[in-house]
Amino acid sequence: MSRFTTTQYDALERAISHGTRLSVFRRGTEFVVIATRLFMREGREAIETMHPTTGDRMIVLLDEIDRFEVVR
Repeated sequence: MSRFTTTQYDALERAISHGTRLSVFRRGTEFVVIATRLFMREGREAIETMHPTTGDRMIVLLDEIDRFEVVR
């Protein structure tokens, strides 16, 4: 399981339900995406995301995320 706090999970869930952008930092790279759902993939938590301009979809495993911020 991930190392995020309950406050961070709440922020992530709110971003998903409201369609807010997330700034996700993974392996030294920043991705600005719109998270569409939170789910389990092979026993690991993941978010399905969409690029806000191109609409490309990407699956991001939460345990691979260094940190994230909700873009307001």
